[in-house]
Amino acid sequence: MTYRGKSLIRGIGRYLAVAVIGTTVAVAATPAQAAVSSTPDRTPGFNGTVLAVAYLGDTVYVGGNFTRAVVNGTTVTRNRLAAVNALTGELLPWAPSADARVKAIAVSGSSVYIAGDFLTVSGQKRDSLARLDALTGAVSSTFKHSIGGKPYALAAASGRLYLGGAITTVNGQARSRLAAFNLTSGVLDSGWKPTADDQVEALTAADGRIYVGGKFHKVNGTSGYDRLVALDPTSGAIVTAFRPRATVITFGIAVSSAGVFTATGGQGGRAHAYSTSGTLRWTATFDGDAQAVAAQGSTVYVGGHFDRACRTPRTGTQGVCLDGSDDRIKLAAFDVASGHLQSWTANANGIEGVLTMTTSSALGAVAAGGAFTTVNGRGQKRFAQFR
Repeated sequence: MTYRGKSLIRGIGRYLAVAVIGTTVAVAATPAQAAVSSTPDRTPGFNGTVLAVAYLGDTVYVGGNFTRAVVNGTTVTRNRLAAVNALTGELLPWAPSADARVKAIAVSGSSVYIAGDFLTVSGQKRDSLARLDALTGAVSSTFKHSIGGKPYALAAASGRLYLGGAITTVNGQARSRLAAFNLTSGVLDSGWKPTADDQVEALTAADGRIYVGGKFHKVNGTSGYDRLVALDPTSGAIVTAFRPRATVITFGIAVSSAGVFTATGGQGGRAHAYSTSGTLRWTATFDGDAQAVAAQGSTVYVGGHFDRACRTPRTGTQGVCLDGSDDRIKLAAFDVASGHLQSWTANANGIEGVLTMTTSSALGAVAAGGAFTTVNGRGQKRFAQFR
């Protein structure tokens, strides 16, 4: 692999846009195959956990807790941030440096937004939140905020950057797990102030809504929207037309024209498919938490620390499948309409497995990050892209 900065410029120039994921069914495998290959592309690996991935044009930005990228057996310094050419698999020269983990990434226009536990980025003081130039990696001098608590999720839409987590203040102003910033000026949005009574794990912007997932039970002081809710992108009011009543913690959310999809924990993790009104359409069950989800075309991709997809919802001690299962190690794919398990097998390894996923419809690509080091027995350290 060689470093070609112009491939990064070409990709952003082409797309320069925002990027950002009622019946229980048995999930015996069907002959249908997912839209992407089960063999990952040749891409760099990383020496620490990948926690966030986001596409902008031909580039996929990667964040996490790593300090080195691994390119054909050679290590290259990348402190918790990196960029990869999604077409060629090349590690790009984009290399801002964060002093602690990057938990979330969102992109908008020519900017890459990052959130995490860091206090400095490329030697400049930035408290848990920063804006970077998508071409050069330069830290914005005008986007500076003080965050009380820990941020876990970002989304960019409707002229705003949305932040979620276990946050309590922004710039000394009270915020209850959620906040927003103006994408043009960078200032804290004083009007978008929804509240959640426990931490937010996931944010996804789609169809004029901000979907929020996590551990919470009340939103804006209102019960009945536990763990998964849709908010108005301008006012922060609850979108009452979406009422899914999730029963366990929501770790990931993906939205497509086919509906709203979530990855959840519980006794045996689950993936859920909802209509845009919150009606449960299907549920898939695993023997471990589902922690990430991405939807593209006719397929929903799920990642987590499971090893099996259960054939019925019944699980026992430690989530073991009670009525049979199909091997799906850390990754699985389902038909968006029926919830049937597809024959796609991209088996990863490790205990934590897959922690983040996203898609690029323009590239026909699915990206996954986590703590795995192999996929289908081939070395693939903590980041994989399927096309």
